[in-house]
Amino acid sequence: MSPEDRVPSVSVKTIGCRLNQAESAGIMAAFRAAGYGTVLPGDEADVCVVHTCAVTANAERKCVQFARSIKRRNPETFLVLAGCAVEVSHDRLRRDTGADLLAGQADKSRLPELVAANPNRHFPLPPRPSPPTPLPFFSTTRALVKVQDGCDFNCSYCVVPRARGNPVSRPVPEVLDEVRGLAAEGFKEVVLTGANLGCYRSSGRGIVDLLAAVEQVAGIHRIRLSSIEVSTAEREILDYMSGSEKLCRYLHIPLQSGSSTVLQRMARRYTPDHFRRLVEFAQTRVPRLGLGTDLIVGFPGEEETDFEQTMAIVTELPFSNLHVFPYSKRAQTPAARMPGQVPERTRKERVAQLVELGEHKKQTFAERLIGHPVSVLIEEQLPDGSFAGWTGEYLRARARGPDITTGDLVGLVPSAVVAGILE
Repeated sequence: MSPEDRVPSVSVKTIGCRLNQAESAGIMAAFRAAGYGTVLPGDEADVCVVHTCAVTANAERKCVQFARSIKRRNPETFLVLAGCAVEVSHDRLRRDTGADLLAGQADKSRLPELVAANPNRHFPLPPRPSPPTPLPFFSTTRALVKVQDGCDFNCSYCVVPRARGNPVSRPVPEVLDEVRGLAAEGFKEVVLTGANLGCYRSSGRGIVDLLAAVEQVAGIHRIRLSSIEVSTAEREILDYMSGSEKLCRYLHIPLQSGSSTVLQRMARRYTPDHFRRLVEFAQTRVPRLGLGTDLIVGFPGEEETDFEQTMAIVTELPFSNLHVFPYSKRAQTPAARMPGQVPERTRKERVAQLVELGEHKKQTFAERLIGHPVSVLIEEQLPDGSFAGWTGEYLRARARGPDITTGDLVGLVPSAVVAGILE
């Protein structure tokens, strides 16, 4: 076989959110349609795509470090940087990584074509037909489906509006076609994701209309939602969830801070009392709801009393999952210019306190499920012969049985919680 006839290989390294992961599946599908073989991130490849994230300085730093490691190990690899960090830090990324191609949001859907257009390297041209259904490579049982992109909320710390632009939603029929394809491939669960999912709107249909349509797809047994912003469609979703047979009893609603003054500086659209009332409503509509949240610690001007208010509301409310982040200064955001920047040591100390509290909250919530039936989507077999997966409430669980296999949706009445895992 001549070098011209050899099948080229591509790897895709995803850094960042579930939306990035869903888009990476589409990038992989486009390269496969163009005739590439796929390999794991970090393996030697003719083309390496680093799908970047810019939400924090640490995420952007990871993108640069991985890109440099690829060029250091294999200088001949055609290195592509794509996505959010390219939109935010294009020139710096080119300088710091030596990437052969940088592609922003508008271009990352046609990466095989852009790579093939490089005059110094020979790579295949993509065919004219549309790429096949994006098949996830991160899970054998559940798939991420991008249904919405962009955000115009303009929180004072956030680069997402700059990186992803204004809100745009995929048409319902297009989403359903992708979900049907995933069901045909054997996926039992789909996770609907977006930059601001509660703002989904297509031809007068909102996120609840989309949920109702996806629920009718044969072969899909569970539907999960990624993060929902307060003041979008959270109450309508909870109403729908209370009667749904497939929508998982889990909702991730970012709180960010328990201090009303900090929320105001963040330009968030709610108060702590508003958030409390939402959780009270959620508990009446969906008992034993799994409730996750995001928290930003050490935002400019956050005093000790502000942090104490955050600790108090997290202690008070029945959270089962916390994502805790130290504030990360992002250039060209209003927060980066605010006075009262909190020292890094203080931010780390506060993060540690919330993480410890989060572990306690998860354990407490898991113990509430003892004696109550849950469903577990089996993802792997463990060395001891048992099987592990995730409940609809987004808790890790372990099941045993002679007829269980990966991909099964099994019922379990947990009798104990061991190291945070239902058994």
